[in-house]
Amino acid sequence: MKEIVLITGASGMIARQLAKKIEKEYELRFLTRKKEHSNEYEWDIRKGTIDEAALDNVSHIIHLAGANISEKRWTEERKKELISSRIDSAALLRTALKKNKIKLKSFISASGINFYGTETTEKIFTENDPPGNDFLSEVVVLWEKAADDFKEQNLAERVVKIRTAVVLSEKEGALKKMVPPIQYYIGSPLGSGKQYMPWIHIEDICSIYELSLKNSLLDGAYNAVSPQHATNKGLTEKIAEVLNKPLWMPNVPAFILKLIFGELASAILEGSRASSKKIRETGFQFQFPDLKEALDNLLNNEK
Repeated sequence: MKEIVLITGASGMIARQLAKKIEKEYELRFLTRKKEHSNEYEWDIRKGTIDEAALDNVSHIIHLAGANISEKRWTEERKKELISSRIDSAALLRTALKKNKIKLKSFISASGINFYGTETTEKIFTENDPPGNDFLSEVVVLWEKAADDFKEQNLAERVVKIRTAVVLSEKEGALKKMVPPIQYYIGSPLGSGKQYMPWIHIEDICSIYELSLKNSLLDGAYNAVSPQHATNKGLTEKIAEVLNKPLWMPNVPAFILKLIFGELASAILEGSRASSKKIRETGFQFQFPDLKEALDNLLNNEK
């Protein structure tokens, strides 16, 4: 009999791609706001309701739910939503598991590379480093604490936290936003362009989740980031190279980004490197460790 895996954040880019990757080996269920298919179950985080049938005989939960960090300006209300969508959703799952006396083999949670703070330094952060002290690192610390509670409350044998870098996908996300300006000759680096942009190919992030599911030795936090580092300027130039487009425009000044995005601009204008050594030491091999090869793979149909 196939083990049952319940996935939250079902409409997201990672959830959809990961489902295709593991659907033959596992029975998949999805938690969603509106049920449309037989393997979907409804929940409402704000109301604190969940269809508990989703948890029947479940072995693993992959928790990908969470409002998009860079979608809107960070008003006080938006900040609460960014935290609630991660923390309250996990609490809802914990309550339902407790009520039904279910213990998982694994609880695998999305997390963010912003754990280490939003700053540009020459330091390469590892999983042993402490968190930063800005809003995004606060979000990630709370996010990971909500995940760790599953183990502390004896609801999961192990907890894996995937500290995710910028996911490169041709379908949505950062790359989808960066490509059109470059195609129309108005692309340029943001701010100084010297800020690092930790990145990972969509295939590799899904493979890390698959490994976390299958390898019971994985426990704790892992940086899901390519071993090859890139700055915002370097990434912009590589996209232009792959698309065979020139970059004419000067860098977008930081003050303009601050006017447009407010506090969110800090996440765009700052960034440091993170090490992928810990995940590679598990035996994981990146399919796309090289930025140019990753972009070639994602953009070759768009040329």
